[in-house]
Amino acid sequence: MSRALPKYNKRRVTLIGGAAAVALSGTVIAGFALAGETPDSGAKNARTLAGPGTITCPDVRSKLPAVPASAKAEVDRNLTLLNTQIQEANKRLADTVGQGGPNFVQNAILGPLKDKRVSTVNRIATAIGRTAAKPQGLDSLAACTLNGAGTNAGGGAAGKPQAGGNAGNAGNTGNAGNAGNAGNAGNAGAGTITCPDVRSKLPAVPASAKAEVDRNLTLLNTQIQEANKRLADTVGQGGPNFVQNAILGPLKDKRVSTVNRIATAIGRTAAKPQGLDSLAACTLNK
Repeated sequence: MSRALPKYNKRRVTLIGGAAAVALSGTVIAGFALAGETPDSGAKNARTLAGPGTITCPDVRSKLPAVPASAKAEVDRNLTLLNTQIQEANKRLADTVGQGGPNFVQNAILGPLKDKRVSTVNRIATAIGRTAAKPQGLDSLAACTLNGAGTNAGGGAAGKPQAGGNAGNAGNTGNAGNAGNAGNAGNAGAGTITCPDVRSKLPAVPASAKAEVDRNLTLLNTQIQEANKRLADTVGQGGPNFVQNAILGPLKDKRVSTVNRIATAIGRTAAKPQGLDSLAACTLNK
């Protein structure tokens, strides 16, 4: 006649089963919860094992034309940088599992990565274009994707909101059952983002470049407006570095690309202005 297992043995069996699932999954596990009964709530808190997944990006090297010898060193350096950017993004992906809201990966990792890649492939195109036909359309290779991200099933009960934080994002794709993220504590208002003025730092703009320069100067203003809107829309979201990682960082990358286009436009028929990149970083003012 079999006897019922004592309560502690039931939990032990569950733990062994959970460990086996980890051993068999073969995925990167940043954190997991075992299926079991919580005595206080009486509800099932069933979560799958959620891995961060990996970021993959289109290959740029294979899409390049023949690279002139004079541009090879610069092109190779930027191709290496593209790989470094992907590695850094994957590390950040693993380090931040469970942080942010449902759009955290897109806003804080994939978006900034795309902006960095736009700047890098533009430098590659510019280097080739100095002594050969400048390759077009490399920007289309900038966007990357998240593959193999774990999805939380059920995600557990929503956590209690902390100061300025989100009230427990339950079951976000790619996030490990995030419950109650600590947001920007005491963030009473959104503040405003201000950026260095680019127009006043430009040399005389050739007539042939004026339309393109004006278009990009307008784009710089649009980028600031969009960043300020996002700042207002996301008050209280994310961790203490949310504004820097999800707003100011991506804005800087976009501005780097834009001021580089301005410099390139001027440089086609006049001396190319140097150091405009130093005007890319913006600040948050309360």
